[in-house]
Amino acid sequence: MSLAFDEFGRPFIIIREQDKKSRVKGIDAVKASIMAAKTVARTLRSSLGPKGMDKMLQSPDGDVTITNDGATILELMEVENQIGKLMVELSKSQDHEIGDGTTGVVVLAGALLEQAESLIDMGIHPLRIAEGYEMACKVSTENLDKIKSKFDFTKEDIEPLVKTCMTTLSSKIVGRLKRQMAEICCKAVLAVADLERRDVNLDLIKVEGKVGGLMEDTRLVEGIVIDKDFSHPQMPKQLNDVKIAILTCPFEPPKPKTKHKVEIDTVEKFEELRKQEQQYFVDMVQKCKDSGAGLVICQWGFDDEANHLLMHHNLPAVRWVGGVEIELLAMATGARIVPRFSELSPEKLGQAGSVKEVGFGTTKDKMLVIEGCPNLKAVTIFVRGGNKMVLDEIKRSLHDAICVARNLVRDNAIVYGGGAAEISCSLAVEEAANNVVGVEQYAMRAFADALHAVPLSLAENSGLPPIESLTSVRKRQMEEKNPYLGIDCNDVGTNDMREQNVFETVIGKKQQLFLATQVCKMILKIDDVIKPSEFD
Repeated sequence: MSLAFDEFGRPFIIIREQDKKSRVKGIDAVKASIMAAKTVARTLRSSLGPKGMDKMLQSPDGDVTITNDGATILELMEVENQIGKLMVELSKSQDHEIGDGTTGVVVLAGALLEQAESLIDMGIHPLRIAEGYEMACKVSTENLDKIKSKFDFTKEDIEPLVKTCMTTLSSKIVGRLKRQMAEICCKAVLAVADLERRDVNLDLIKVEGKVGGLMEDTRLVEGIVIDKDFSHPQMPKQLNDVKIAILTCPFEPPKPKTKHKVEIDTVEKFEELRKQEQQYFVDMVQKCKDSGAGLVICQWGFDDEANHLLMHHNLPAVRWVGGVEIELLAMATGARIVPRFSELSPEKLGQAGSVKEVGFGTTKDKMLVIEGCPNLKAVTIFVRGGNKMVLDEIKRSLHDAICVARNLVRDNAIVYGGGAAEISCSLAVEEAANNVVGVEQYAMRAFADALHAVPLSLAENSGLPPIESLTSVRKRQMEEKNPYLGIDCNDVGTNDMREQNVFETVIGKKQQLFLATQVCKMILKIDDVIKPSEFD
């Protein structure tokens, strides 16, 4: 208990409600933190690699998610422990920055803390361990720069991009179709990429899905897919070479902002009012026709009267289109978003090669596919899957692959996967540790051992003997000075990752090392945990 004494020697408590708070101090606090982080990391270990297992998570309201994406698993696990939450944040930041490698980063952080625990038992101060880890992380990232390869690609030759995306997809549910999916993702990224600035705006790639059909039916739509149908069932289902007007004003008569009251006491007055309202709609439709529009896309709804008149004037229309879709449509078709009917003019219209309504199965579900747009600045990946869970997991898998392709557009350096980069870094760190004097040498060796967690997990999940697989590859890397040798997870018969085409982006690997080291440093620096005691 934190006691202090006043000038008369009377004790008083510094921390309020001391008796109701639980407190862990010193080495016990560090060990409790390490224990919590290790538990979270152990959950994810079995999800690593091409043969990694999936996790099934049920939310409090009964929704079921099946996934092996590290960030998704941790987000849905509802971790209570504060240190556990740090691991969840770690995985999230890897997901936000890189998009891939969310499982690996947590496994690595767990291994680093596990190694730190044995060093603490030897009596080494946690801060010295953290400093040693920082030094080892620096050596590892320098080693990655030495062993990296450059991948040159163009819009015509996307093979290098496809191969790297295939590595990402090999551990996902779409593994059997990884070639097809990887090509779709690479084409989507290159369609919206600005190769001069080496930048990709992922907001321009829309991933839309419908339950039913085969996974093989997934395709890239060079345009936009909208989950809507034409406002009137008798409107034409397909339009070719059509001019499009995009409106953000409703097809409704104006409503005065002030409170108003209209008294109608004769039939003539009622007729007059009805005619005036009808005339209002006729004028609206006429303005659209006069501008030369062949299709009206509106953010708001229509009155039944307006819908009938649009049908009558052979002007197909779509209503209730969301704001994000409106913006993507404007980018793709080259249209200007028009807020008032009075501002509608021919130069504000967009152009599309074809607009067609597509139906699915027997469910009466319909979607609009808008293709042949002049500016291919927005594309849609249209996903099909057997059920909602499969569909969601395919979307998550494609998101990871799209992020990898984007990272390669930004920085086209790669290292080889299958644990090859980790083993190479581990050897480099051990070599560097020999030249370090002091306690940090122990921490650096521990960092090198922790790096083995990734190849060990890969071998374990693939049904191979983990220690034998790791030691044989490690021995060959040392003898042959070949940093491209990794664990043969897919049982191809060769450990050379260049032949197996297993690649990972350098920025993704570096980010993993940086983030895992930072989180370990943070956890090792905690020596006092004060929290409200749990209810009895």
